[in-house]
Amino acid sequence: MKFECEDLAAMDALAVRMAVALTRLLQSDSQSGLPPDLLVTFQGELGTGKTTLIRGLLRALGFKGKVKSPTYGLLETYDLAVGVALHFDLYRLADPEELEFLGLRDLLDQRPLLLVEWPDRGAGVLPEPDVRVRLDYAQPAGRQVELSAGSPRGQRWLAQLPKPN
Repeated sequence: MKFECEDLAAMDALAVRMAVALTRLLQSDSQSGLPPDLLVTFQGELGTGKTTLIRGLLRALGFKGKVKSPTYGLLETYDLAVGVALHFDLYRLADPEELEFLGLRDLLDQRPLLLVEWPDRGAGVLPEPDVRVRLDYAQPAGRQVELSAGSPRGQRWLAQLPKPN
């Protein structure tokens, strides 16, 4: 599914819709009592808004603090009502195996909502994503955002996206 976001407000609105759908998915899965356990990858050129969309998603999921890019530290952790969210930015990763040194396997045991920018830098180590987010520059301004499911759970998430107003 593709979305045109002509400005920051449109990007935030898409993030809210994604959060609403995610909350619905997690509520429908709540009988298990398990945390989110979802991987969402964000791809696009520098400056297309990957961190902006993630920031909007985390805020829409109730995070009140500062959401910063993990470009230099590689990882930021956020405690949400739905569980732990881990935000990775792999842009500076030299080798996918570095994820092992960061303790990725132990982090995955937490069953987090895993949000990963530059996932191609973790190829072969990262599991397959539940949802792929692709951001591209759109003409004359704005961004085009494409969401695609990579798992049945990702399909269920995207199927619950509220229609735009």
